Amino acid sequence: MIIKIGGGASINLEGIIKDLARQEEPFIIVHGANALRDQLAEKLKQPKKVITSVSGYSSVFSDEAAIDVMMMAYSGLRNKRIIELCQRNGINAVGLTGLDGRVIQGRRNRGIKVKEEGRFRLLRDFSGKPQSVNADLLNLLLDNGYIPVLTVPICDEDGFAINSENDDIVNTLQEQIKADVIIQLIEAPGFLDNPKDQKSLVPELSQLELASREEQVEGRMKRKMLALKKLFESGAQKVIISDGRVDQPISDALTGKGTVIQ
Repeated sequence: MIIKIGGGASINLEGIIKDLARQEEPFIIVHGANALRDQLAEKLKQPKKVITSVSGYSSVFSDEAAIDVMMMAYSGLRNKRIIELCQRNGINAVGLTGLDGRVIQGRRNRGIKVKEEGRFRLLRDFSGKPQSVNADLLNLLLDNGYIPVLTVPICDEDGFAINSENDDIVNTLQEQIKADVIIQLIEAPGFLDNPKDQKSLVPELSQLELASREEQVEGRMKRKMLALKKLFESGAQKVIISDGRVDQPISDALTGKGTVIQ
Protein backbone atom coordinates (compact mmCIF):
# COMPACT_ATOMS: atom_id res chain seq x y z
CA MET A 1 0.00 0.00 0.00
CA ILE A 2 0.97 3.62 -0.47
CA ILE A 3 -0.39 5.78 2.36
CA LYS A 4 -0.52 9.50 1.60
CA ILE A 5 -1.09 11.54 4.77
CA GLY A 6 -2.30 15.09 4.31
CA GLY A 7 -0.64 17.96 6.10
CA GLY A 8 -3.70 19.56 7.68
CA ALA A 9 -3.82 20.57 11.33
CA SER A 10 -6.64 18.16 12.26
CA ILE A 11 -5.11 15.00 10.75
CA ASN A 12 -5.01 12.28 13.44
CA LEU A 13 -1.40 11.15 13.09
CA GLU A 14 -1.48 8.98 16.20
CA GLY A 15 -4.63 7.21 15.04
CA ILE A 16 -3.17 6.62 11.58
CA ILE A 17 0.07 5.10 12.86
CA LYS A 18 -1.65 2.93 15.48
CA ASP A 19 -3.98 1.66 12.76
CA LEU A 20 -1.07 0.99 10.37
CA ALA A 21 0.65 -1.06 13.09
CA ARG A 22 -2.26 -3.52 12.87
CA GLN A 23 -1.97 -3.98 9.10
CA GLU A 24 -0.20 -6.99 7.61
CA GLU A 25 0.43 -5.55 4.15
CA PRO A 26 3.74 -3.71 3.63
CA PHE A 27 3.38 0.00 3.01
CA ILE A 28 5.17 3.24 2.20
CA ILE A 29 4.13 6.55 3.76
CA VAL A 30 4.21 9.88 1.93
CA HIS A 31 3.27 12.82 4.16
CA GLY A 32 2.63 16.53 4.04
CA ALA A 33 2.98 19.31 6.61
CA ASN A 34 1.31 22.35 5.08
CA ALA A 35 -0.39 23.56 8.28
CA LEU A 36 2.87 23.29 10.23
CA ARG A 37 4.78 25.05 7.43
CA ASP A 38 2.30 27.92 7.47
CA GLN A 39 2.62 28.28 11.26
CA LEU A 40 6.42 28.34 11.09
CA ALA A 41 6.40 30.74 8.15
CA GLU A 42 4.24 33.21 10.11
CA LYS A 43 6.48 32.97 13.17
CA LEU A 44 9.53 33.58 11.00
CA LYS A 45 7.74 36.45 9.23
CA GLN A 46 8.05 34.65 5.90
CA PRO A 47 4.40 33.91 4.97
CA LYS A 48 3.86 31.65 1.98
CA LYS A 49 3.01 33.06 -1.41
CA VAL A 50 0.48 31.13 -3.51
CA ILE A 51 0.59 31.62 -7.26
CA THR A 52 -1.92 30.48 -9.88
CA SER A 53 -0.80 29.56 -13.38
CA VAL A 54 -2.67 30.80 -16.42
CA SER A 55 -4.12 27.29 -16.75
CA GLY A 56 -5.77 27.65 -13.33
CA TYR A 57 -3.55 25.46 -11.12
CA SER A 58 -2.40 26.87 -7.77
CA SER A 59 0.94 26.18 -6.09
CA VAL A 60 3.19 27.59 -3.37
CA PHE A 61 5.94 29.87 -4.71
CA SER A 62 9.16 28.23 -3.51
CA ASP A 63 12.08 30.62 -3.29
CA GLU A 64 15.16 29.74 -1.22
CA ALA A 65 13.65 31.05 2.02
CA ALA A 66 10.47 29.03 1.45
CA ILE A 67 12.57 25.88 0.91
CA ASP A 68 14.29 26.49 4.26
CA VAL A 69 10.94 26.75 6.04
CA MET A 70 9.66 23.68 4.21
CA MET A 71 12.67 21.66 5.35
CA MET A 72 12.04 22.69 8.95
CA ALA A 73 8.38 21.69 8.80
CA TYR A 74 8.28 18.68 6.47
CA SER A 75 11.62 16.89 6.70
CA GLY A 76 12.30 18.14 10.22
CA LEU A 77 9.53 18.34 12.76
CA ARG A 78 6.69 16.49 10.99
CA ASN A 79 8.79 13.67 9.57
CA LYS A 80 10.55 12.94 12.83
CA ARG A 81 7.34 13.08 14.88
CA ILE A 82 5.84 10.50 12.51
CA ILE A 83 8.97 8.35 12.87
CA GLU A 84 8.66 8.68 16.66
CA LEU A 85 5.01 7.55 16.52
CA CYS A 86 6.03 4.61 14.34
CA GLN A 87 8.74 3.50 16.74
CA ARG A 88 6.36 3.79 19.70
CA ASN A 89 3.95 1.48 17.88
CA GLY A 90 6.39 -1.17 16.73
CA ILE A 91 6.90 0.09 13.16
CA ASN A 92 10.62 0.29 12.34
CA ALA A 93 10.39 3.35 10.10
CA VAL A 94 13.07 5.32 8.27
CA GLY A 95 12.43 8.97 7.43
CA LEU A 96 13.65 10.16 4.05
CA THR A 97 13.36 13.24 1.89
CA GLY A 98 13.61 12.88 -1.86
CA LEU A 99 17.18 14.16 -1.50
CA ASP A 100 18.33 11.18 0.56
CA GLY A 101 19.89 8.67 -1.81
CA ARG A 102 18.08 10.58 -4.56
CA VAL A 103 15.10 8.46 -3.63
CA ILE A 104 12.87 10.90 -5.56
CA GLN A 105 14.68 12.44 -8.53
CA GLY A 106 12.99 15.37 -10.24
CA ARG A 107 13.43 18.11 -12.80
CA ARG A 108 13.19 21.76 -11.86
CA ASN A 109 10.43 23.77 -13.50
CA ARG A 110 11.58 26.00 -16.33
CA GLY A 111 9.03 28.58 -15.23
CA ILE A 112 5.41 29.03 -14.23
CA LYS A 113 3.39 31.29 -16.50
CA VAL A 114 1.19 33.64 -14.49
CA LYS A 115 -0.87 36.74 -15.18
CA GLU A 116 -0.32 39.70 -12.87
CA GLU A 117 -1.93 43.12 -13.31
CA GLY A 118 -2.98 42.21 -16.82
CA ARG A 119 0.50 41.12 -17.93
CA PHE A 120 1.99 37.66 -18.41
CA ARG A 121 5.11 36.75 -16.47
CA LEU A 122 7.28 33.64 -16.22
CA LEU A 123 8.19 32.94 -12.59
CA ARG A 124 11.04 30.59 -11.78
CA ASP A 125 11.53 29.09 -8.34
CA PHE A 126 12.81 25.95 -6.61
CA SER A 127 9.93 23.68 -7.60
CA GLY A 128 9.61 20.86 -10.05
CA LYS A 129 8.18 17.51 -11.03
CA PRO A 130 9.37 14.10 -9.86
CA GLN A 131 10.77 12.01 -12.70
CA SER A 132 12.05 8.78 -11.17
CA VAL A 133 12.32 6.75 -7.98
CA ASN A 134 15.32 4.98 -6.48
CA ALA A 135 13.42 1.70 -6.29
CA ASP A 136 16.57 -0.20 -5.28
CA LEU A 137 16.80 1.83 -2.07
CA LEU A 138 13.10 1.48 -1.26
CA ASN A 139 13.14 -2.28 -1.91
CA LEU A 140 16.29 -2.65 0.19
CA LEU A 141 14.45 -1.06 3.11
CA LEU A 142 11.18 -2.95 2.60
CA ASP A 143 12.90 -6.32 2.11
CA ASN A 144 14.70 -5.86 5.42
CA GLY A 145 11.65 -4.88 7.44
CA TYR A 146 11.96 -1.10 7.37
CA ILE A 147 9.08 1.23 6.48
CA PRO A 148 10.03 4.26 4.34
CA VAL A 149 8.41 7.55 5.38
CA LEU A 150 8.91 10.01 2.52
CA THR A 151 8.49 13.77 2.23
CA VAL A 152 9.75 16.80 0.30
CA PRO A 153 12.08 18.26 -0.79
CA ILE A 154 13.04 16.12 -3.75
CA CYS A 155 16.30 16.27 -5.69
CA ASP A 156 16.57 18.13 -9.01
CA GLU A 157 18.87 17.23 -11.90
CA ASP A 158 21.71 19.32 -10.42
CA GLY A 159 21.36 18.13 -6.84
CA PHE A 160 19.35 21.11 -5.57
CA ALA A 161 16.45 20.70 -3.14
CA ILE A 162 13.15 21.50 -4.83
CA ASN A 163 9.54 21.52 -3.73
CA SER A 164 7.06 19.22 -5.43
CA GLU A 165 3.46 18.13 -5.06
CA ASN A 166 2.97 14.99 -2.97
CA ASP A 167 0.30 13.87 -5.42
CA ASP A 168 2.94 13.86 -8.17
CA ILE A 169 5.38 12.01 -5.90
CA VAL A 170 2.76 9.31 -5.26
CA ASN A 171 2.20 9.02 -9.02
CA THR A 172 5.91 8.51 -9.64
CA LEU A 173 6.10 5.97 -6.81
CA GLN A 174 3.17 4.06 -8.28
CA GLU A 175 4.92 3.75 -11.63
CA GLN A 176 7.74 1.85 -9.87
CA ILE A 177 6.12 0.20 -6.85
CA LYS A 178 2.77 -0.88 -8.39
CA ALA A 179 0.90 -0.72 -5.09
CA ASP A 180 -2.35 -2.69 -4.83
CA VAL A 181 -4.10 0.12 -2.96
CA ILE A 182 -3.38 3.83 -2.51
CA ILE A 183 -5.00 5.53 0.48
CA GLN A 184 -5.13 9.32 0.62
CA LEU A 185 -6.06 10.70 4.05
CA ILE A 186 -7.49 14.22 4.09
CA GLU A 187 -9.47 16.61 6.32
CA ALA A 188 -12.85 15.55 4.92
CA PRO A 189 -14.93 12.37 4.73
CA GLY A 190 -13.72 11.89 1.14
CA PHE A 191 -14.33 13.69 -2.13
CA LEU A 192 -17.21 16.10 -1.58
CA ASP A 193 -19.68 17.08 -4.27
CA ASN A 194 -19.93 20.42 -2.47
CA PRO A 195 -16.67 21.36 -0.66
CA LYS A 196 -18.67 23.39 1.87
CA ASP A 197 -20.97 20.49 2.79
CA GLN A 198 -19.31 17.65 4.74
CA LYS A 199 -22.38 15.50 4.09
CA SER A 200 -22.04 15.65 0.30
CA LEU A 201 -19.66 12.68 0.14
CA VAL A 202 -19.30 10.99 -3.24
CA PRO A 203 -18.83 7.32 -2.22
CA GLU A 204 -17.65 6.06 -5.60
CA LEU A 205 -16.00 7.52 -8.69
CA SER A 206 -14.89 5.82 -11.86
CA GLN A 207 -11.65 6.69 -13.61
CA LEU A 208 -13.71 8.12 -16.46
CA GLU A 209 -15.46 10.60 -14.15
CA LEU A 210 -12.24 12.28 -13.03
CA ALA A 211 -12.00 14.56 -16.08
CA SER A 212 -15.49 15.98 -15.56
CA ARG A 213 -14.81 16.43 -11.84
CA GLU A 214 -11.64 18.37 -12.65
CA GLU A 215 -13.76 20.89 -14.55
CA GLN A 216 -16.06 21.20 -11.51
CA VAL A 217 -13.43 22.25 -8.95
CA GLU A 218 -10.93 25.10 -8.56
CA GLY A 219 -7.52 25.87 -7.03
CA ARG A 220 -5.59 23.05 -5.35
CA MET A 221 -8.47 20.59 -5.73
CA LYS A 222 -8.22 21.08 -9.49
CA ARG A 223 -4.58 20.02 -9.31
CA LYS A 224 -5.56 17.01 -7.15
CA MET A 225 -8.11 15.78 -9.72
CA LEU A 226 -5.50 16.09 -12.47
CA ALA A 227 -3.07 14.07 -10.33
CA LEU A 228 -5.70 11.38 -9.77
CA LYS A 229 -6.18 11.07 -13.53
CA LYS A 230 -2.44 10.64 -13.97
CA LEU A 231 -2.34 8.14 -11.11
CA PHE A 232 -4.59 5.76 -13.01
CA GLU A 233 -2.54 6.35 -16.14
CA SER A 234 0.43 5.19 -14.02
CA GLY A 235 -1.29 1.86 -13.41
CA ALA A 236 -3.27 2.42 -10.20
CA GLN A 237 -6.20 0.04 -9.77
CA LYS A 238 -7.77 1.38 -6.59
CA VAL A 239 -7.49 4.72 -4.81
CA ILE A 240 -9.36 5.54 -1.60
CA ILE A 241 -9.76 9.15 -0.46
CA SER A 242 -10.78 8.99 3.16
CA ASP A 243 -11.01 10.89 6.45
CA GLY A 244 -7.68 11.29 8.23
CA ARG A 245 -9.27 12.82 11.34
CA VAL A 246 -11.04 9.72 12.68
CA ASP A 247 -9.86 7.11 15.21
CA GLN A 248 -9.08 4.32 12.72
CA PRO A 249 -8.43 5.99 9.37
CA ILE A 250 -6.80 3.02 7.61
CA SER A 251 -9.36 0.44 8.70
CA ASP A 252 -12.19 2.77 7.73
CA ALA A 253 -10.70 3.35 4.29
CA LEU A 254 -10.16 -0.36 3.66
CA THR A 255 -13.77 -1.16 4.65
CA GLY A 256 -15.15 1.27 2.07
CA LYS A 257 -15.59 4.50 3.98
CA GLY A 258 -14.64 7.56 1.99
CA THR A 259 -14.48 7.81 -1.80
CA VAL A 260 -13.38 4.72 -3.70
CA ILE A 261 -12.01 5.29 -7.22
CA GLN A 262 -11.30 2.28 -9.41
